[in-house]
Amino acid sequence: MGRRLRVLDVGLGRGVQALRLARAGHQVTGLEADPDLRALLEKDLAAEPEGIRKRVRLVSGGSQDTGAHFLPGTFDVVLCHGELMEARDPGTTLAGLARVLDAGGLLSLLIRNDDALAMHPGRTGDWDAALAALEFPERAGRAFRLATLTSGLAGIGTPLRQWYGVRVFAHEDDRAGTAPSERMLAVEERAARTDPYRSVAAMLHVCGVRGS
Repeated sequence: MGRRLRVLDVGLGRGVQALRLARAGHQVTGLEADPDLRALLEKDLAAEPEGIRKRVRLVSGGSQDTGAHFLPGTFDVVLCHGELMEARDPGTTLAGLARVLDAGGLLSLLIRNDDALAMHPGRTGDWDAALAALEFPERAGRAFRLATLTSGLAGIGTPLRQWYGVRVFAHEDDRAGTAPSERMLAVEERAARTDPYRSVAAMLHVCGVRGS
């Protein structure tokens, strides 16, 4: 984007994307409830140059706690790559994430794809699980359907800008412990933005932009 951004990363995990953004020159705030994960990132940060360490701030809390820690319009980018699925009240949490975005800011979400819950068990031959997902999709989890999330984003003033499929063909259990091949990545990257393939991906990467 050509300028230093104020980024909130909700649910840091091991902090891989937070460190990548800080190394690129952005100011990153990490919101993470797990003290062990915060400690791991602090250890990794200690090995970074001082300039990068100064660009990262860690805050204790979960995705539902943005209102307790940050004022409206604090960030240019909010990343929530998985935490929304664990929220007690996803709708309220989503509104809180949008609230701390400045006008024109980007909200980046990674969610399970509720429209494709039967795909992986079906692909692996787990027919009971596939049938259960087809018959009772609401029992399989609190993932959002794209249409539902699109409506929700519009309702909180952060309308959908773009969406992509994640793990269209690959699954997290595939080739465990090995790096994906360049051909596999090329296929996944192409399918991620191509209909109808992206609509049956295991997960969705959804991007909304905060209105003025």
